[in-house]
Amino acid sequence: MTVVLLKIGELAARAQVSPRTVDYYTSLGLLTPAKRTASNYRLYDPADVERIHLVQRLEVQGVPLEEIATALQNQHADVGAILDRIDEDLRTLQAAAEAASPEVHGLLAAVATRVHSLITVALQIPPDLPLP
Repeated sequence: MTVVLLKIGELAARAQVSPRTVDYYTSLGLLTPAKRTASNYRLYDPADVERIHLVQRLEVQGVPLEEIATALQNQHADVGAILDRIDEDLRTLQAAAEAASPEVHGLLAAVATRVHSLITVALQIPPDLPLP
């Protein structure tokens, strides 16, 4: 079965973003063209639609694009699955904060801020750093 690769406009339309967003994500290393045509057009894998959506969800949660790019470029782990899990955990925390009493809401907001800081630090750790 052959995967039909997408031109930038097709990818943008499927992901419901602008072609400029695809260009920007590509320049940051969040997306990598699967191939180039003879005319030098970039072609993307259809799975990049989901990658764009993951990047957007993480960005909304406060994870900087540069750090998402660093994590996605890590070849030593299934970072996509890890980022999916982090995204889900952050959405769960946000839902709990929204449903909580005002007193608990403040506490959960502080926890969310700390979680964002920890994610930021974790994404900066070199993938080949030996752990004790």
